[in-house]
Amino acid sequence: MQNDQHLVAVVGAGPAGLFAARELAVQGVNVVLFNRDIKPGGLAEYGIYPDKHKMKEGLRTQFRQVLSLPNVHYYGNVIIGQNADFSLDDLREMGFQAILVCAGAQGTNWLGLPGEDLTGVYHAKDLVYHYNRLPPFSQKSFAIGQRVAIVGAGNVSMDITRYLATSRMVDEVVLVIRRGPAEVKFDAKELEHVVGHLDLTTLREELDRVRPIMLELGQDPLRFREFVMAAREKGDLPTSNTRLSMRFLASPTRILGDQNGRVSGLEVEDNTLVLIDGDVKARGTGRHFVIDVDTVIFAIGDKVDSSLGLPVKGGEFCKNPSPRFPVEDQSFELYDPQTGVVIPDVFVAGWSRKASTGLVGVARKDGTNGARVVLRYLQSQPVMEAEIIPRLDKRIHSLPKPVVTWSELQQLQAAEQARAAELGVEGFKFDSNEDMLNAIGISEIY
Repeated sequence: MQNDQHLVAVVGAGPAGLFAARELAVQGVNVVLFNRDIKPGGLAEYGIYPDKHKMKEGLRTQFRQVLSLPNVHYYGNVIIGQNADFSLDDLREMGFQAILVCAGAQGTNWLGLPGEDLTGVYHAKDLVYHYNRLPPFSQKSFAIGQRVAIVGAGNVSMDITRYLATSRMVDEVVLVIRRGPAEVKFDAKELEHVVGHLDLTTLREELDRVRPIMLELGQDPLRFREFVMAAREKGDLPTSNTRLSMRFLASPTRILGDQNGRVSGLEVEDNTLVLIDGDVKARGTGRHFVIDVDTVIFAIGDKVDSSLGLPVKGGEFCKNPSPRFPVEDQSFELYDPQTGVVIPDVFVAGWSRKASTGLVGVARKDGTNGARVVLRYLQSQPVMEAEIIPRLDKRIHSLPKPVVTWSELQQLQAAEQARAAELGVEGFKFDSNEDMLNAIGISEIY
């Protein structure tokens, strides 16, 4: 099927957006790729741990192949949403026949606990962006103390632990985990980077403590210990004296502060585990205790950005429960639950469809599937106006701010490679928009 007379806006240039753009482009669709950041890649650029140079460069090579396609038009440093550079209605008025939102999950989940506004309370994503040098997070200062609690038990909690142990060299990290050892979400590969810091004596005591509850559910406490010991055989040697421990069956209830407004402790409630419809759930016991920490970092997932102007429920965009174009029994279509009316020309993919789900491979598949849904929708749409791309380019460049295109991205890449060679390092990236724009000869002040 050829769609060389159709025009689609893809919002977001992470893995989902880029692979969606490729799927559309190879079918002949004209794709305009809007990205809030100057550089494309999203979490593949700013979420993967900094020292994974080979993985990042492999992904960048694939992304460059997408951006070099003649019918993919990239515009970086452009924000789509309400009170932004362009709204969704603006895109419709500009002639886009479909909009595929692949902007990730830019919102942050909080538990709404007392004390979340204290100095020393952070969301993991902000720290990940910081050490991966994403502006403006790269310029932000984080007041991290010596005793840190990380709430969550996924791969992000492992990355944050690694950063705290190797870059911050804190004294102690304690993972606060709502359920038990059998329900942790981090994988062996990520555990290997921090397992050398794990206090095995404390872990053994903790497994003994939760053992009766696990056995009651038919779980084997020894499996987690075996999981840890297997990781130790392949794991990194510790590079600091940071001590890592885990507190299972614990839910935060409030964050305590001192007279200066800084974190002084984390109050948690002891949990037990119950089996409901085959799923293991945590239930509070009413018993509380305080963990002595001076920093709390929440690694509990993300939610979509409601500023796009699309209906949101439960941290996700509202998807059509009876999709017109289902893929693998999944919906990529938007609808308004208040009116029950489908938003016919807007689609979602990647973390915009299912927040905090999967890594690059999952995002790639989801973006491709989202693009295929859009292609089916386009079959019913009229052809676009002639000469619309030059008019679009003029409209986008009329913004009172710098707009970065594919040709300028190539200049930025060359500048960063030159700086890396000059410094004798494997990889280098500018960590401010000003420096990136200067590197490609664009003034930040319009």
